[in-house]
Amino acid sequence: MISPLLANLFLHEAFDQWMADKHADIPFERDADDILCHCVSEAQARALQDALGQRVLQYQLELHPHKTKIVYCKDANRRGRDPAQRFDFLGYTVRPRSSKNRTGQLFVSFAPAVSEKAAKAMRQRMRRWQLHHRNDLGLEELARWTRPVVMGGVRYYGRFHA
Repeated sequence: MISPLLANLFLHEAFDQWMADKHADIPFERDADDILCHCVSEAQARALQDALGQRVLQYQLELHPHKTKIVYCKDANRRGRDPAQRFDFLGYTVRPRSSKNRTGQLFVSFAPAVSEKAAKAMRQRMRRWQLHHRNDLGLEELARWTRPVVMGGVRYYGRFHA
């Protein structure tokens, strides 16, 4: 239990404070050791990636080569081409998706929705319930038993893209 706490304290010094001092113009999100930085250009993203690589070397660490990447946030206003146009963060996959504006017209937005990995985990959890064998329970009892888990998933993953 102490390891996540120590990692959080360590990253507060090694990353959070460093970003506030050196890159205050770049907003970021961090949950434990998962970090997402919002750069305005590819040049800014590459410069931050290089600087961050140097920063973690000072602590005898290195950036994960497969998890550390620059992603192009393609949407209706950004129509460039780049092979990396999606990423997973906190159980969501963020990628270009069809969305509707206020008038009901479709457009492309760069938006989050449940990731394949998280969806698979939810399906496996529900299969383990073996509801088809629970003929000892009535429909209302089944609903009362499953509702907290199902509603928790709907509330968490439906927050951005229902």
